[in-house]
Amino acid sequence: MKQLTLFLLSLTIWSVAYPQKFSGLALTPPMGWNSWNHFACDGLNEKVIMEMADAMVESGMRDAGYQYIVLDDCWQAYRDEQGNIVADPKKFPSGMKALADYIHSRGLKFGLYSCAGRKTCQERPGSHRYEMQDARTYASWGVDYLKYDWCHHVGLDPVEQYTRMRDALYAAGRPVVFSICEWGWSQPWLWAGDVGHLWRTTLDITDCWSCRKYFGVLSGWTRILDRQVGLERYAGPDRWNDPDMLEVGNDGLTVNESRAHFSMWCMLAAPLMAGNDLRKMTPEIRAILTNKEVIAIDQDSLGRQGFKAVDEGDFEIWIKHLSGDDLAVCFLNRSQREISKTIQWAALNILTTYLMRDLWKHADLEEMQPEFSVRVPPRDVVLLRLNKK
Repeated sequence: MKQLTLFLLSLTIWSVAYPQKFSGLALTPPMGWNSWNHFACDGLNEKVIMEMADAMVESGMRDAGYQYIVLDDCWQAYRDEQGNIVADPKKFPSGMKALADYIHSRGLKFGLYSCAGRKTCQERPGSHRYEMQDARTYASWGVDYLKYDWCHHVGLDPVEQYTRMRDALYAAGRPVVFSICEWGWSQPWLWAGDVGHLWRTTLDITDCWSCRKYFGVLSGWTRILDRQVGLERYAGPDRWNDPDMLEVGNDGLTVNESRAHFSMWCMLAAPLMAGNDLRKMTPEIRAILTNKEVIAIDQDSLGRQGFKAVDEGDFEIWIKHLSGDDLAVCFLNRSQREISKTIQWAALNILTTYLMRDLWKHADLEEMQPEFSVRVPPRDVVLLRLNKK
């Protein structure tokens, strides 16, 4: 009984001493690259990560706002006799500190993956019961971002486990963006804003338009988009809904599907974590990922997530409020045929006259009239910025 009392007292002291996450690190949605969607486990190694950092700089992505290079699952090998996490020496012979230093030297930030459970999703050591030790290790390596997964969690409480790691990161003293990857099971949008900077709202994405794989564990991006409706009221600066990483440029999406995917993630004020091979981007994919006018919609300082205003099945209209009373309006065509529509702005409760700009054509449009005629190509978007006069 005495031991239990002391343990509960230590938890109370812990929560008082370290009551918050690092604030102000994600006033706009984080932007970067993550290894999982393209390289998964087998393709992850030191050479690949260094080349991704180089490609992020050389492609113009860093200048467009991308910051983080994040190693996902499979960088870990084991724990040593003192319980310290050890990086796979074959894949990362120079070690994590040297890799972080290289990424920092490129003007970028360094991210790692771990898991709140006993093991990671790929059966590597998880951080359960090692939160403080791992947080100190990450700080010594120079980690700036932690993606924290939820495999092998049977019998564990997500709020408790994610709060433990939040407090450990805070105690370790190095500011870290904390990405909660709990898959939306416990409705993290209701509790995670005080724990992390972003939280996953669904299971994993895959590179297709609307497919489902592995009994629904993997979903195409439009299926994930559908699950974001109604979550907009929970998002804002330093607290973002995360519909998972981008599949832009991966084999399962065409260029127009990638453009639509990227546009909708920007309308959602979603974290923009690329998941393709940055070394092998086509000019079309590079143009999508580095379109600064579209990125500005995602990164708008007001921090409002867009919402679905019209749903006609194959045709949707989404609206996002921007700073300065501007608006973003996205017309999404989910069909495999072109759709032409005449839009009444008043029906969308857009009653002010704006200056209109097409963000994919980089073109100013004619003076705004009460009606607007739009033609949206198959599985594509037309994305407008309405600038207040």
